[in-house]
Amino acid sequence: MVRLKKILILQGGYNEEHKVSINTAKEVAKALKKLKINFKTLTVNPDTFKKDILRFSSEYICFNALHGTFGEDGKIQKILKNIKFRYTHSNQISSANSFNKLKSKKIANKFNIITPSFKIVKCRKINQKLLFQIKKKFKKFVLKPVSSGSSYGLKIIKSNNDLKIFLEQLSEFKKKFQNDELFILEKFISGKELTVSVLENNLVPQSLQVTEIVSLNKTYDYQAKYSKGFSNHYIPARISKHNYTKCLKLALQIHKIFKCKTLSRIDFIYNNKNNKIYFLEINSQPGMTKLSLLPEQANYQKIKFEDIVIELINNA
Repeated sequence: MVRLKKILILQGGYNEEHKVSINTAKEVAKALKKLKINFKTLTVNPDTFKKDILRFSSEYICFNALHGTFGEDGKIQKILKNIKFRYTHSNQISSANSFNKLKSKKIANKFNIITPSFKIVKCRKINQKLLFQIKKKFKKFVLKPVSSGSSYGLKIIKSNNDLKIFLEQLSEFKKKFQNDELFILEKFISGKELTVSVLENNLVPQSLQVTEIVSLNKTYDYQAKYSKGFSNHYIPARISKHNYTKCLKLALQIHKIFKCKTLSRIDFIYNNKNNKIYFLEINSQPGMTKLSLLPEQANYQKIKFEDIVIELINNA
């Protein structure tokens, strides 16, 4: 049962994940209609959100259908807490720790969870000399913003030719980001891309399944994530039973370490050569679109989308 019947879906956010948020909100709205729960929708503008939200009474539960900056990095959570609005998903601290890849890595390392080696650099300091040094050190590497989602700004450098092409595009690439924005330069680990969703049932978290993702693009980029036909998902993942169980346990451990609420999705790389599972990222607000991985894993376990929505609302 849903305790309160007034829901305000927060969607949009005006960032690189705006469209994903709109699609998540559409699916949530469909579920609420099925459940006969009254709702309104607010398209969030970060610049005016504090003023806009106060048009609604605090009886509303905010269903956070936002993704990316402002929506899942702790900022909107802080505002909602301060004005005493209930909201779905994780709190301010869990959201900030999950969204910031540097914080995530430091937390994982503290608990002896394996992550790829990395270096942190400000956007303005990304230059030819640094990239050559990183290429020499890591052989193959991944470059991505510390605080961004959906593979925005992701570059994978595997060869000298990849590096040459990226250097030709570097000035244009840097224009998309602020000078002081932090980037992670991370050792590329080849292997199977795996993801595990964690979903709570009456506040008890459980790992759902391990999905193996095979991108039909060169990388598992935005298009591969959100456009039909650009990636294949294998449930269950094609790995040994031992490693499958290990992924499930590791995901549950990470969900608890980060103190995520109701649900999360944890991404791994499994390297067959050294038989190691590397933690990549945790997502405290995974997508809920038709192509999203968490609803797909839940459906595999006969968990209805509407049940996930109810759980999120009841835990608000």
